[in-house]
Amino acid sequence: MSSTARYAVFGHPVAHSLSPFIHAEFGRQVGIALRYDAIEATIDGFAAALERFAAEGGVGANITLPHKEAAFALCRERSERALRAGAANTLTLIEGGWRGDNTDGAGLVRDITERHRLDLRGRRALMLGAGGAARGVAPALLDAGLEELVIVNRSPERADALVDTLGDPGRAKSRYWADLGELGDFELVVNATSAGRSARSLDLPFSLVSPRCLAVDLSYGEAAIAFTAWARAAGCPHVIDGLGMLVEQAALAFEQWHGKRVETEPVYQALKARAAGLHTGD
Repeated sequence: MSSTARYAVFGHPVAHSLSPFIHAEFGRQVGIALRYDAIEATIDGFAAALERFAAEGGVGANITLPHKEAAFALCRERSERALRAGAANTLTLIEGGWRGDNTDGAGLVRDITERHRLDLRGRRALMLGAGGAARGVAPALLDAGLEELVIVNRSPERADALVDTLGDPGRAKSRYWADLGELGDFELVVNATSAGRSARSLDLPFSLVSPRCLAVDLSYGEAAIAFTAWARAAGCPHVIDGLGMLVEQAALAFEQWHGKRVETEPVYQALKARAAGLHTGD
């Protein structure tokens, strides 16, 4: 890549994003100096912002809420992972446009199974939400060996559409949000909603939690507090936020763009220490 090559994360909002720090740390590890920005783009302005970015030397982009499905639609080529998800979080400039991939699911599974040493095989799982975040991780979770994946969304038609996309009716099913109290317990509960970023309450029944339940919020920081607090109050023995997934999906994107594998643990620990410092006022 030339020295003018640019990378960025697009979102709305995006000022809080840790991606610029993560990619700068990865670059330092392998001796690559790179420019990586956070670009605020509204839903209506996303396509134009992405086009402008490419015109100004942009060659790689990470996509966060709420643009993952829109990014998928704009791609000229799509990886198998992106096709299965119907959403893209990693874009690479190719001849004539963008190639879209989705590293979210692989990043999440790597975080759960390698960092936290937890086995996903045979678990009955509940997915809260059916938007771009849910679409990104659902196929990889099924591939990791879930026994069943129940998807609920406040707009039930979106849950139905995600189940149809997954194409595994024996294991992936949709249910109504109002029925959460009647679904039994789960060994994995994944929060893929944006409720933590808004004033909306999840108001989930404790009956969803089994004695060996793993609770995962795909968000991190303040956005994950409400769900992770509920999970601990419900007695979940394992509660994880999305910080590890964020680092792992970024490493997969970095490898695509630069052809270099990086060590994720030092960056993950640096982010955890930074977050702890913020919470103590340091």
